[in-house]
Amino acid sequence: MLPAFLGLIFLTYVPLLGVLGISLTNWTGLATPEFIGFDNYIKIFTTDPYIKDSIIATIYFAILSVIGSMIYSLFIAMLLNRKIPARGFFRAVFYVPYVLPAVAIYVGWSWLYEANFGFFNYLLSEVGLHKVLFIADSSYVVPSLSLISVWLAGNLIVIFLAGLQNVPIVYHEAAEMDGANGWQRFLHITLPSMSPIIFYNLLMSLIANLQVVTPALALTNGGPGNASRFMTYLMYDQAFVNYKLGYACATTFIIFAILAAFTIVLFKTSNRWIYNEGGDDK
Repeated sequence: MLPAFLGLIFLTYVPLLGVLGISLTNWTGLATPEFIGFDNYIKIFTTDPYIKDSIIATIYFAILSVIGSMIYSLFIAMLLNRKIPARGFFRAVFYVPYVLPAVAIYVGWSWLYEANFGFFNYLLSEVGLHKVLFIADSSYVVPSLSLISVWLAGNLIVIFLAGLQNVPIVYHEAAEMDGANGWQRFLHITLPSMSPIIFYNLLMSLIANLQVVTPALALTNGGPGNASRFMTYLMYDQAFVNYKLGYACATTFIIFAILAAFTIVLFKTSNRWIYNEGGDDK
């Protein structure tokens, strides 16, 4: 167990303490840091013009992406779990987006979203609807970026697929003999049996989407306005554009606190809906 403990200490806890320490200074990366206490945190919550919009945009994106990716990936996994022609090929097709370079994916989707000649606006014009500024309108930019995140959920599909293959078939056979239809078997057998897998995917998806930064870097630069200025992008902008490393570390620690809060809530509520095969919820 020693290598695991050493990795956890030196790759997680020590850097975390380092971030906390730097957040209490005015370090720019060039000059000698000076200790300023909690001034960076006070400035963030009193004078920073971006922090409120950034927190709202991040949580909004995470909620849309997590809910969408969970529904989408479970639905696709259930389809791929059936006996269909070329099942292996389709499994690969749905997994490939997850392993492709993220920036290339977002640039490709920007062509689909293009206001004048993009594919989606072409479809809208064909059915007589007005064109939509998918990533240039503050009302649509976060849902549009969330849709890309949902499409990239190939890892969740693979995990759900593995979980579905471990659902005891005898439960379905017994329920079918008792007259249960497909929806009833899904609701009372598949979902309870899959609840530990659902919890894991929910947790991983939540953590990943609360740290979103690639869409803002690749497509929007935090715009339009501040609609997609996610917290991780805000941290990046402070650290590597404005060279306020102490201030950026304070923002990073706030991101960590938000992640911790959501994770704690998820763990505290999990015993209400996670089913164990022994019959007791835990």
